[in-house]
Amino acid sequence: MKTNGARFLENLGIPFELREYEVDPEDLSATTVAKKIGMPPEQVFKTLLTTGGPGAYVFAVIPGDAELDFKKLARAASLRKAEMAPLKDVQPLTGYIRGGVTIFGAKKAYPVYVDETVILFDQISVSAGTRGTQLILSPNDYLRAAEALEVPVQTADLTKSPAPEGHA
Repeated sequence: MKTNGARFLENLGIPFELREYEVDPEDLSATTVAKKIGMPPEQVFKTLLTTGGPGAYVFAVIPGDAELDFKKLARAASLRKAEMAPLKDVQPLTGYIRGGVTIFGAKKAYPVYVDETVILFDQISVSAGTRGTQLILSPNDYLRAAEALEVPVQTADLTKSPAPEGHA
């Protein structure tokens, strides 16, 4: 199935693989998607729409098994604070529904902040713009395509450090 994300990459001549999976609307987690497409969760990146206040939106792209650290994102994006954009705003702002958000082909291009671990892998997976379809591509191609959006694109440490063993 051709998605906006796939069309965007094709127009740039960027190689990718589309991988489809069965969607469980009750469980849209990236770790579940990772299992279904046969990739480790740290290679399946989730795209989160965040806000730093009225009209200030940025995409945070982080590993599927990680949690976004809002303070680190705010620092990287030079925002006073950062938080998740309200779910009701995600579709009107991006054109995508939860579980299918991608930076490619969104209604409007927002600055993109990608967790620095992206470069550790030969391939990563991101949503193709619809639930049930992932784009598999190299991190360098992902970043190159992101730069084609003509918005700031930056890699940074964006995730919460895991809690030490025995501490919750």
